[in-house]
Amino acid sequence: MTEPTLPWTAVHDDEAELRARVAWARIAEPQDPIARRLIDVHGIVDALDVARQGRSGDAEHGSDRFLSRLGQLDVDRDLEVTSRIGARVIAPGGPEWPASLDDLESPPWVLWAQGPLRLDEATRRSVAVVGARASTAYGDAMATELAAGMAGRGFTVVSGAAYGIDGAAHRGALAVEGDTVAVLACGVDRSYPAAHSRMLDAIREQGLVLSEVPPGAAPMRTRFLARNRLIAALAGGTVLVEAGLRSGARSTLRAASDLGRPVGAVPGPVSSMVSAGCHEEIRNARAVLVTDADEVADLVGLIGEDLAPEKRGEVRPEDDLDDIAHRVWQVLPRAGGMTVDTLTRVAGLEVVETIGALGRLEVAGVARRHESGWVRCGA
Repeated sequence: MTEPTLPWTAVHDDEAELRARVAWARIAEPQDPIARRLIDVHGIVDALDVARQGRSGDAEHGSDRFLSRLGQLDVDRDLEVTSRIGARVIAPGGPEWPASLDDLESPPWVLWAQGPLRLDEATRRSVAVVGARASTAYGDAMATELAAGMAGRGFTVVSGAAYGIDGAAHRGALAVEGDTVAVLACGVDRSYPAAHSRMLDAIREQGLVLSEVPPGAAPMRTRFLARNRLIAALAGGTVLVEAGLRSGARSTLRAASDLGRPVGAVPGPVSSMVSAGCHEEIRNARAVLVTDADEVADLVGLIGEDLAPEKRGEVRPEDDLDDIAHRVWQVLPRAGGMTVDTLTRVAGLEVVETIGALGRLEVAGVARRHESGWVRCGA
């Protein structure tokens, strides 16, 4: 039987290593400490042989935990399925592998990807938007607005395709035809949650669906937590939009912080428990408060190129008045009119100061002469 063509993103010098990486992704959980120890000691290819033998030395202690999965291992089948579903394997050393993943203490052995985006290019300018599954209308609106604004600025929006904030972030990017990457805790061929099937299909067509577990793999709690570290590592920074005190999304924020990535959080109503985690991160100075896409871009973008404009309140004509003119303007009536002598006395000025100020106020369009005296414009 002819072995299937390897669906790698590039030809690799060591096919055995690539096949071993696929095997490890199938037989070990993403952050399995025993698998990592075996690979550190023996190398990724030889460690697989050690696992098959189930040795019990110091480095090999516990390696028999892989025997049951090894009995079902079929790398050729995994590669054939990968090709059949239109996916590809992204491996360390390949052209699509993002260097940011190498910052992880336990980087993925390989990644499976579906979609037209190149992962390395998509993540060069990117932001993760994550948060509560049980989000509110406010949280959904903020996530959608932030994601659309960031995608419109050329950032790739990275999230986990879950209910709530994740889904809102992906939809915001898709709405403006921006780039988005969905990192799953199951195989890329599975749409989880099922209610997001159409959204994930749209991402497969327009963006990228990504996973470190092989096709067909089911979602598990430990895989969700492991997935969060990938979201943090792939993005240039992470923003938390709604999260309770025990929210799993906060683990993404912690992972990003541990990697030295900038992190931000969106505040919500102080009475909202679904925003309590965001408030806690801000209060303890673990996250920067952000309220719109400008501030997120300022946080995660390039220094000097993505600065947020200074926020100002309503600009009023009287804002630029000098002290004397403003003093006169404050005592001007809105109706009825006031004489120069009265204005001078009420404002505590000299007549010449009042007359000069009234002239400047008239030029500025904030005062006018009425038949009974001076009044504010618009009165």
